[in-house]
Amino acid sequence: MDKLKLHSKDLTAENIEKLAALFPNCLTETKAEDGSTKHAIDFDLLRQELSADLVEGPQERYRLDWPGKREALATANAPIAKTLRPCREESVDFDSTKNLYIEGDNLEALKLLQETYLGKVKMIYIDPPYNTGNDFVYADDFAETSDEYFERSNQSDEEGNRLVANTDANGRFHSDWLTMIFTRLKVARNLLKDDGVVMISIDDNEAPNLRRICDEVFGAENFVSQIVWQRSKKGDAKLIARVHEYVICYARDKTACINAGVWRKKKEGVDEVLAHHKKLVLEHGGDHEKVRADMQSWYRGLPAKDPRKSHKHYNWSDDRGLYFPDNFAGPDDGRANRPRHDIPHPDTNLPCKKPSTGWRWDKKKTDWALAQEPPRIHFGSDHTTIPNRKSYLAEISVEPFHSIFYRDGRSATLEVEALVGKGWFQFPKNTDVLAELIDLTTNETDIILDFFSGSGSTGHAVWKLNDSSDSKRRFILVQLPEETGKEKYATIAEIGKERIRRAGAKIRAELEAQLEGELPGSDKHQEITAQLANLDTGFRVLKVDTSNMADVYYKPDEVTQDGLDLQVENIKPDRSPEDLLFQVLLDWGVDLALPIEQETIAGKTVFFVAENALAACFDPGLDEDFVKELAKREPLRAVFRDASFANDATRINIEQIFKALSPHTELKAI
Repeated sequence: MDKLKLHSKDLTAENIEKLAALFPNCLTETKAEDGSTKHAIDFDLLRQELSADLVEGPQERYRLDWPGKREALATANAPIAKTLRPCREESVDFDSTKNLYIEGDNLEALKLLQETYLGKVKMIYIDPPYNTGNDFVYADDFAETSDEYFERSNQSDEEGNRLVANTDANGRFHSDWLTMIFTRLKVARNLLKDDGVVMISIDDNEAPNLRRICDEVFGAENFVSQIVWQRSKKGDAKLIARVHEYVICYARDKTACINAGVWRKKKEGVDEVLAHHKKLVLEHGGDHEKVRADMQSWYRGLPAKDPRKSHKHYNWSDDRGLYFPDNFAGPDDGRANRPRHDIPHPDTNLPCKKPSTGWRWDKKKTDWALAQEPPRIHFGSDHTTIPNRKSYLAEISVEPFHSIFYRDGRSATLEVEALVGKGWFQFPKNTDVLAELIDLTTNETDIILDFFSGSGSTGHAVWKLNDSSDSKRRFILVQLPEETGKEKYATIAEIGKERIRRAGAKIRAELEAQLEGELPGSDKHQEITAQLANLDTGFRVLKVDTSNMADVYYKPDEVTQDGLDLQVENIKPDRSPEDLLFQVLLDWGVDLALPIEQETIAGKTVFFVAENALAACFDPGLDEDFVKELAKREPLRAVFRDASFANDATRINIEQIFKALSPHTELKAI
């Protein structure tokens, strides 16, 4: 028997829990006075989280350590002065698409996305280098302070090769890889929703270390599974043939994931059964008796091993859908206090026959089920029969995803070769597997992020899933323009962009081919037409680059009197108004995939983002007439260049003009 604690609550333990929620990597274990193990906070790591400079002071603790970890943590937290520049000519459907393809260093890209996508990404999938001794890792520079890192990030994009070979002869073989993955996961965690999930493909080389890294970044309590993916059924080896790899899965908050209830996959054949039922309902005008007779006949006509036949008991239906009259009796477990309330039959109004073991539901839940429209209880012909509960196929047609599965890895290679040619990617990921994992963990409008996107398999998988389920999931892909040394595709990013261009065109072409075979105006023709209109196979290319702002913007105190005339312009001369717009979107935390339109007001070009969410004008010579016309549009936000106003009077009066004509507008200048 538990004893009463007879003391006030342990505020120290409560504070440890609060800090662990904010900084899960700072949670460690220590020994209590009685010799037991208890949770504690690693104060050295906590100090590092709260300091821009390196913090010393190691002590004994349970944790994963490697040379460079502390420096990596400092750099993960350091700011950068960079931006994302739009590239219309390499994009597809730039003005309307919701998908993003970011070209550049993925650590810098993740930092730039912090404001805009904080807590908005539902799934992160990455396929990083496996550290086999032949891979490349990012050559991050951690031997500098936060201020030095910030200054370097603003000065030049010419940093030489961002990738270096990580051979097993390297004295920091594991350390370099751990540093690379730790910093990126640390920053990426902030982008996940509370019920978000990260899935990482890896093999035996770094799987144990990756698990411990993820325990620190996401918290060991948020570990979900280490899925085993068998890619082949045969292999060559001197000892044991390795025919598998792993997908390591962690949640941002496992409890939130459980409550969200999306961790299920549909049983085979369910969609086809539901589609046939829907067709019969339309044919019979909602006459469910005729629908049931036809469903039974249809099931009987299916081949013996057809997966759809396994759902043959689901042949009753009402306006909610196809269902099976399921057992409503309580389990025969010897309990004498099972609910035994009366349930009146809707035709005779007399109490229905009760099962000997009582009801499965109490009276409150039974009354709720009866009050639904249509009711969730299935009655027999009269009160002499025992009622059943309705088990709807659409609601229970799911099963858990298994932690071991087989998919042939060769099919993924053939898929990429068919789109961009042979010899570019040795081990691309299977898009059908990725689509299944995405479907398992996300809903129809969620954002999926891949910051080691390689050949673009994740983007292709999102489109495949959207095509098959008529959903609107979005992706953000990030890829470094790693040089290939070949002429056709100069960088890995070029291959990835071309692969998803062709993949999107192929999906649309297949739908359009189906459309040609249907009679215009028919239900199927209308369905495919709507699907084509709904399907987004575009992507907006953005490239990581140095800030649009000149050095004087960040370091005005270093401008000398002699150089003052040269520094009046605080924007770099090679930057376009659209470049400035995207840096404003990043700074303001506005979705980078929102639709953008250009209009001319009083002779000036104005960008409108998401209709009236933001208005931006960077043209010179803005006068009060222009400001008044724009203010009449009442945008939620408005931004201008500080040097764009025709005179000081306009600059001074702009706030008063907006206050009079559009008081809710938030104003900013660059």
